[in-house]
Amino acid sequence: MPDSPRKTTGLDLDAYLDRIGWEGQRLAAGADTLRGVQLAHMRAVPFENLDALAGTAPSLELADLTAKLVHGRRRGGYCYEHNTLFAAALEALGFRVTRLTARVVVGADRFEDRPRTHMALLVEVPGDPRPYLADVGFGAVGSLLEPVPLTADTEFHDAGRRHRLARVPHRGPLEMWVLEAYRQASTGGWEAQYAFTLEPFEPSDYEMINWHIATNPRSPFSRRPYVQRLMPDRHLLLDGDRVTETRDDGTVTELKLTGEAEARRVLAADFGIDVPEGLTLLG
Repeated sequence: MPDSPRKTTGLDLDAYLDRIGWEGQRLAAGADTLRGVQLAHMRAVPFENLDALAGTAPSLELADLTAKLVHGRRRGGYCYEHNTLFAAALEALGFRVTRLTARVVVGADRFEDRPRTHMALLVEVPGDPRPYLADVGFGAVGSLLEPVPLTADTEFHDAGRRHRLARVPHRGPLEMWVLEAYRQASTGGWEAQYAFTLEPFEPSDYEMINWHIATNPRSPFSRRPYVQRLMPDRHLLLDGDRVTETRDDGTVTELKLTGEAEARRVLAADFGIDVPEGLTLLG
């Protein structure tokens, strides 16, 4: 796996660890640390697309991400923001990280019909021969809660969810991997989440993808609010004017919001997000 040294200027590691609720001794770069930091990040920092909904591509500079996701407290971000910040924190802790892009294929008939618009991470743990797929920015109930080793056809139980990785044929020179989640409530079985190869991507690549996803009028993130929050016993999703709660036992309930005021109240009370002034959520 190629080395990928990155500058961490603008990252306040201590503030980041405090933001995700990490307590105790300074972390060592091991598999337990990697799992613990990912789960803590996902439970502390919500997924949201409010900048894109306002017509702005969010900054991916570490200083700006620290200000928004760490010091801001009442905001979150989407995949490029989350995983850029997470990757920098992991590197500061002593891990080696390769940035990847993936095709989100939930519900797709053909993987090739979906562009590479998701950012994921491949993490090397000192002393461990297996790289790990890590990801704190996949805005779906099928997201990984903890990193999993890059091993095919093995079921992993990550903080109560079930995932596995598979290799699938495709026309490119690199192996195509697919992350699958077991979704009893919706499909009654394994459901593909995203497909990826191990080609490294650079900050300039994400700048372009970020701008496209945030500003393209055909992008779902530029047209409606999409917010999720993970809690120890449930997953909350706001998609447009509907809130879906999925509990760990598979129970799903839905609520249709009645208007702008209720949407703002729900985001503040249930998702921990303060909506920027002047932004209309439900157009």
